[in-house]
Amino acid sequence: MATNYQTDKLFDGVKITHNKFVVVEDGRIAQISEKQPQGEVLKLSGLLCPGFVDTQVNGGGGVLLNQSPTLDTLDKMSRAHLAYGTTSMLPTVITDNFDVMQSAANAVATSIVSGSSLVVGIHFEGPHLSTAKKGIHPETHIRGLSEKEFALFTRKDIGKVLVTLAPENVSPEDITKLVNSGVTVSLGHSNANADLVQQAIDAGATGFTHLFNAMSPLQSRDPGMVGTALSDQDSFCGMIVDFHHVHPVACQLAIKCKSAKHIMLVTDAMSHVGSVHTSLPYGDTQITLQDGKLTVPDGTLAGSALDMISAVKNCHQRLALSLEESLLMATNTPAQFLGLEKQVGNLAPGAVANMLLLDNDLSIKARWINGKLIKGFPLQ
Repeated sequence: MATNYQTDKLFDGVKITHNKFVVVEDGRIAQISEKQPQGEVLKLSGLLCPGFVDTQVNGGGGVLLNQSPTLDTLDKMSRAHLAYGTTSMLPTVITDNFDVMQSAANAVATSIVSGSSLVVGIHFEGPHLSTAKKGIHPETHIRGLSEKEFALFTRKDIGKVLVTLAPENVSPEDITKLVNSGVTVSLGHSNANADLVQQAIDAGATGFTHLFNAMSPLQSRDPGMVGTALSDQDSFCGMIVDFHHVHPVACQLAIKCKSAKHIMLVTDAMSHVGSVHTSLPYGDTQITLQDGKLTVPDGTLAGSALDMISAVKNCHQRLALSLEESLLMATNTPAQFLGLEKQVGNLAPGAVANMLLLDNDLSIKARWINGKLIKGFPLQ
């Protein structure tokens, strides 16, 4: 049975239009037009837009995937991030032992089959990183690519697979092998020079993980990973726009270099998002939230407490980007990066009806998953 909506404004993943009728049927967008459909029409006051797509979610709701790689954890993470507008996400496994990676993959496979969460795949951030740029990733688990990890990355039951790796730790040949097997390769946690980064791009890498953070910087005689990422017009860059990880001027520079079509907003969220706790465990230490910033005791940044609607607001209200650009980076751009643009991150006939209704202050008034209105969330 179809449900008909009339909305003041609609962002379809590319542009904002006005006074549109949206027909939802069997969990998908059936029609968008200026002509009123037959039957009852529910009027929506505000901006209807696609739900957000987050490619880097370590935890939320007080739980961290690495510490409890289970379906229950994914469900808690999903509910926590749905509160802030995320309707599709890649749960992210931080560098760890193989058993944790495999358990997380098994949980993701179960989640995808059950349809009980927002999970569309999995992001393995490591373990094939550079020790020089490891951040909080445990050095004891950083290692080269083995056959068992390749087999894990190329499983066909875990949705879209994103692997962050350092090109000094994985050869161009192995990058090509991963890409040819359907894996999306992103570069990060790396101290590689520009030539090595370019070799990885030529081998098939299409993304950069949390641009500027934990990667070789732009310098006059070596552009490093940052400079190579900014100059490459085809690759996608995730960026944590919380202004703790990246200065506002650096954010603006990246978007000017790459455009909103190739910069995607990510949270890199830890357990703290959607939780009342300010200090939560990570391995044998604690990650503490203070003034919006997450750190371990030595002061090292440890993921973020950012949520997606806050990232969108930061872009529009503090970086003075257009609303279309700000929403694009949270919807269509990450969907394009994952090759899911016909399914999510857009409102067009055939797309999944994952939708948000925003007011003029970008507070979330309503959320739909698979065309179903989700109740029980406070306004953000």
